Amino acid sequence: MTSRAFTPLASLPSAALPVLDVGCGINKYPGAIGLDRNPNTAADVIADLDRFPFPFEDSSFREVRAIHVIEHVADVIRTMEEFWRLLAPGGRAFIVTPHYTDFSSFCDPTHRWHLNSYSLRYFGEDNAGYGYYSAARFREISTRVKLLALWRYLGFEFLVNTFPRFRRFWEFYLCYVIRGKVIEWTLEARKPPLP
Repeated sequence: MTSRAFTPLASLPSAALPVLDVGCGINKYPGAIGLDRNPNTAADVIADLDRFPFPFEDSSFREVRAIHVIEHVADVIRTMEEFWRLLAPGGRAFIVTPHYTDFSSFCDPTHRWHLNSYSLRYFGEDNAGYGYYSAARFREISTRVKLLALWRYLGFEFLVNTFPRFRRFWEFYLCYVIRGKVIEWTLEARKPPLP
C-alpha cells in the first residue's frame, strides 16, 4: 500500500469532507481522492481493494464513488461495510455496475459478480431477512436502471425507473427480453452522528 497524498480528515465538518473515488483508474472524479490498486492510474493512494481496512480513518468522506468496481471485488458485503465505515453519517455512496442481463456483465473475465437492481437492498431496512449478517446500513436514495437503447426509446426505461412495482415486475419476468444495461445506486450511510 502506497500513499501519494493523504491528510487525516476526521476532524473536518461533514460538508467539508472529500470524496473518495474507489477504483478510480485513469478517470478520477474531479477533486476526489483516488484509490486504486494499479500505480499506472490517477490514484492518490495505491492499495489492494480486497484488503481491509482501506488506509483511511472512520467517517473520513462525504461521498464514496465506485464506478464499475463492485463487480470486481472478492467480497461485496465486506466492501460495502468498508464504504459504510469510511462515510460520515449521512454520507453517500454512488455505485455503478452492469446489470446482470447485459452482455458486458459476462464478457469481462475479471467480473466476479453479476447484480440486479435489488442486490444492495441487503443493507437497507428491506434486507430480505438477512440483515443480521452485517451491521452496515444504507438508505436507498435512488436506484436507476439504464436499458439498451431500443427499450429506452420505447419508454421502458422510464417505466422501470418511475414505478417501483414495474421495476420489480421487469426484474422478475421481463429483464431477459428487455435487457438492462447499467445500474446506478445512490445510498445514504445510516449511522449515529459523530461525537
